[in-house]
Amino acid sequence: MVFSSNVFLFLFLPIFLIVYYLLPFKGRSAWILLGSYALYAWWRLDFLWLLVAITGIAYVYGLILEKQPDGSTRRWTLTSAIVLNLGALAYFKYANFGIDSFNAVTQSFGLQPFSWTPILLPIGLSFFIFHAISYIVDVYRREEKATHNPLDFAAFIALFPHLIAGPVLKYNLLADQFRNRTHTMEKFSYGATRFMTGFAKKVLIADSIAPLVTASFNQPDPTMADAWLGALAYTLQLYFDFSGYSDMAIGLAAMMGFKFPENFNHPYISRSITEFWRRWHMSLSSWLREYLYISLGGNRHGRARTYLNLWLTMVLGGLWHGANWTFVLWGVWHGSILAVERRMKEASLWKPSPAWLTIPGTMILVIIGWVMFRADSVPDAFRMYGGMVGLNGVGLSDTLAWQVKPSVLVSMVLAGLLVYLAPYWGSRVGDVGSRLLRPRLAVGATVVLLPLFVLAIMKLSAQSYTPFLYFQF
Repeated sequence: MVFSSNVFLFLFLPIFLIVYYLLPFKGRSAWILLGSYALYAWWRLDFLWLLVAITGIAYVYGLILEKQPDGSTRRWTLTSAIVLNLGALAYFKYANFGIDSFNAVTQSFGLQPFSWTPILLPIGLSFFIFHAISYIVDVYRREEKATHNPLDFAAFIALFPHLIAGPVLKYNLLADQFRNRTHTMEKFSYGATRFMTGFAKKVLIADSIAPLVTASFNQPDPTMADAWLGALAYTLQLYFDFSGYSDMAIGLAAMMGFKFPENFNHPYISRSITEFWRRWHMSLSSWLREYLYISLGGNRHGRARTYLNLWLTMVLGGLWHGANWTFVLWGVWHGSILAVERRMKEASLWKPSPAWLTIPGTMILVIIGWVMFRADSVPDAFRMYGGMVGLNGVGLSDTLAWQVKPSVLVSMVLAGLLVYLAPYWGSRVGDVGSRLLRPRLAVGATVVLLPLFVLAIMKLSAQSYTPFLYFQF
């Protein structure tokens, strides 16, 4: 069950919220856990055990690590906890990739491929394992006390707004909120407004652009216009799909009295790739920096090691997104640029440049990376790159032209305007949220959004099933 579905909107969410607000505060964590498990089991009941197991492992290891004195035994305890979590991730997410890669090598030598039954990837696995690992590591570092409330901890891991596609949260961000949080009409109004905003972004913009993206990336010999149009369309689709999900998650959390951190801060106005990663999927960027980059050594072992750590962090971050060489190469692309930018700044070669030059330049680098991110395989990505440099002609091909409908163009133009005008509506991330918490503005925003929300529901009812793009990661 996804947020952008009639079952969620008209069955699950109303029932969940009505019961939630009828229960006393002490019973709400149990209801959150029950509702979140029901939502997850709606997809596959047989994978619910994995979510429960990961939660139990993290909780038990937290208690053990809290009591153990510092030393080698404690380090081995941490190592075993991480191995268990990453082992589950490796088996379900990367086993197919590993066997397929192995078979490709053996077949190139004329050997028989290894027989293998493909493994289904549990939805949201990458996210709730990251939540578990961050908690275990925080307890090990003694930055967080182990929780002795298994119900609140299980509810945190399973909390349905962020269970399937983030944001990636640390337990200490919500621990106090599970113990004590306020429920006001202003918060609920803000949450509903934020949810409607994300829903409209997903259904009216991202889903409208999706057919053009699919058609472009399926072109056997894309022209320059085909390739660039498809790459630009995917750049907009991915942002409005994923930021739409984040808006909906933040809104749902606010409707339950929780405050989630922002996940996007206008990333497409970045003036460098370094800045882009401070604005794009900020919760993941923060997790990678705190638990991977720092664990690799950060910038504590000289310049060369710092560049290598940056590069490795992005390569592993790319691999986290999916079991495909395309994601590895996407990570290589961003990691290499980050290392080069850092070197240029340290060598005083980085000179301030006007926005009209740096923003488009950064966007070209981002778009080139998104092509690899979206492609089904590395050859497919280079087929698109060949089209982008004009190897198959320049003009729009007849096979793609029929996908360029007025509704798609309107959606893309609207998306572009929102990308580059929205930053000027608020000088920082929290401005819009803090303004919408004021009752009058919340009501005004709802009046504007309500027709768009209704239109999005009508469109949702008429179209086929379209899950969020980040569900595959």
